[in-house]
Amino acid sequence: MNTDILLKAANEARGLAIDAIFDKASGHMGLPLGCAEIGAALYGELLRVNPSEPRWLNRDRFVLSGGHGSMFLYAWLHLSGFAVTLDDVKAFRSKGSITPGHPEFKSCPGVECTTGPLGQGIANAVGFAISAKHAAARFNTPEHEIFSQNVYCLAGDGCIEEGISREAAAIAGTLKLDNLVLIYDANGITLDAPIEVSQIDDVAAAFTAQGWDAFTIDGNDLAQVRETLRIARLEKNGRPKLIVAKTVIAKGVPGIEGTTKGHGEGGAKLWSEAHANWGLPTDKQYFVSDEVRAYMAGLKAEREAACAEWHAVYDAWRAANPEKAAELDACCELSVHSQEAPVSSAEIPVFPAGTKAATRVSGADAENALAQHCPGLLSFSADLFSSNKNYLKGMGDFSATDYTGRNFWCGIREHAMAAIANGVAYDGIFRVSCGTFCVFVDYMRAAIRVAALSHLPVTYVLTHDSVAVGEDGPTHQPVETVSGLRIIPNLDVIRPADEEEAAGAWICALRRRQGPTALILTRQNVPSLTASCPELSAETRRQGTRKGAYIALKEKTATPRLIIIATGSEVYLALEAAKQLGDDVRVVSMPSMFRFNLQDAAYKEEVLPAACKRRIAIEAGKTDLWYRYVGEEGRIIGIDDFGFSAPGPQVLSELGMNVENIISVAKGL
Repeated sequence: MNTDILLKAANEARGLAIDAIFDKASGHMGLPLGCAEIGAALYGELLRVNPSEPRWLNRDRFVLSGGHGSMFLYAWLHLSGFAVTLDDVKAFRSKGSITPGHPEFKSCPGVECTTGPLGQGIANAVGFAISAKHAAARFNTPEHEIFSQNVYCLAGDGCIEEGISREAAAIAGTLKLDNLVLIYDANGITLDAPIEVSQIDDVAAAFTAQGWDAFTIDGNDLAQVRETLRIARLEKNGRPKLIVAKTVIAKGVPGIEGTTKGHGEGGAKLWSEAHANWGLPTDKQYFVSDEVRAYMAGLKAEREAACAEWHAVYDAWRAANPEKAAELDACCELSVHSQEAPVSSAEIPVFPAGTKAATRVSGADAENALAQHCPGLLSFSADLFSSNKNYLKGMGDFSATDYTGRNFWCGIREHAMAAIANGVAYDGIFRVSCGTFCVFVDYMRAAIRVAALSHLPVTYVLTHDSVAVGEDGPTHQPVETVSGLRIIPNLDVIRPADEEEAAGAWICALRRRQGPTALILTRQNVPSLTASCPELSAETRRQGTRKGAYIALKEKTATPRLIIIATGSEVYLALEAAKQLGDDVRVVSMPSMFRFNLQDAAYKEEVLPAACKRRIAIEAGKTDLWYRYVGEEGRIIGIDDFGFSAPGPQVLSELGMNVENIISVAKGL
């Protein structure tokens, strides 16, 4: 391999980065300039990718965890022949460009995932590595190896300091993910100060203690970078690899390199002087030499040929293994980020009449029924399979000794679990559910937010949904949590009332491919809605859940005098109260505000006719969001303070979650 041409490419990548940042007076030049040799070794030699087929199934995955250094990625995607033009590079951070300030999933060919919140990219990379190991274990055969990809992640000091990185590293080490290479850009500088102000630990030793191999190199020495990456890629010894690459932040910018000033865009005004240090024209921006263009074009042709060879193996595998091929197709069909997934209500048997079960239990029954028909469904848990009930029965545990299992034990690491689930979802082969107690979802919130903005179809199984948790007290009673989730854009929050709504919720979650879904489930048993309304069919409840809200009890008069809107375990209370309030009372079950808000005006009017101003909403949680549905003349029965430790029924009753209070409020209207 021509070292001189790779060094030339590294400096030209630096030039593209500083020029774009200077033109926009915005961006972070420290990582793109400091890690150019790493980019040259990966994109100029070692990465197994096909720029002409960016989503090639067996490509290596590259994750830029330090997403603020996005010009590193855009420069190398452009140079190596992905569909990122020089005009795209020049449009950096401009509205509507494919080169936004931080890499965004699906915005740019070659960008594997949305990164920016520091540390999450490391966990995403662990998710990619898990997906690769699982796919290889399930689909490779002795005759045909169709999955053999490696996962590379480039992270900086900020990513390493965030606690999620150590959570994710512990999981990767435990699972012996030796297809994962984490490159730590150890430039010794954070935004405000040198690293020793905030970190004195030995990162290599810390990762080694978590089951990793660690290498420390000069990250600006191309020969060291290439050789170490080559070893890390080839050595499959059951240990993921950490490469501590000592680099110079903003390398080549006079008076700026190696200082905190090198992090942002401030030094970009010195682009001409920096060009001179890199051997680039000092009077011309966005320069790429003919030599680098020719080298990269030749490499692109080699990569296309290698991909074509793989496709020949893949076609032979499909012909020899039609059942496995059909299973892989079913996995990808469930995960492709396009239209609604092919999941049928018929795949979940109707629950027996008289069912009285916690929705975590009926939800688990629904999930397990669907898992039989959805081979791509995997289940993660933060040490709560026994409580969340989201364990896939008979489908094995994913472990260092068996990568075929579909249940993943993440330990008490909610943030890493959620971000790892995002990594699996980005990969596009499998679907993931991950479970914890509802009140602890705030540990996952940052990753859930990224899933929502990246349109990732992850399902969150969140049980112990209200103050009904009881004796565990306010630390475990999620009074504000559900409302806090509902305000995240593109997150569907479903709180089912009984077993059939729980089934409907799971169908909604797996059909949805344009964003995540949070299922809010009870620990306590709840009666089937048919205990109050025997005529309420299972399909009505399932379809009603799909629409977000539906009429659970219709008034027997021409028009309703009062509408009671309820969700989750409070729907049964509303139905019981309506029996005593008269035949002119309507009860609406609203498991999902998100879904109801998407319905057309005619359906909304059908369920909540504007002429009826007397409305009550009831939920064992914050009241704020319900004003949208009851209006100025309505009333809300909710909980706007923390709960207390006592048996669940007592807590609910004393906080107004009972039939008597609904009747009292209704009479007040």
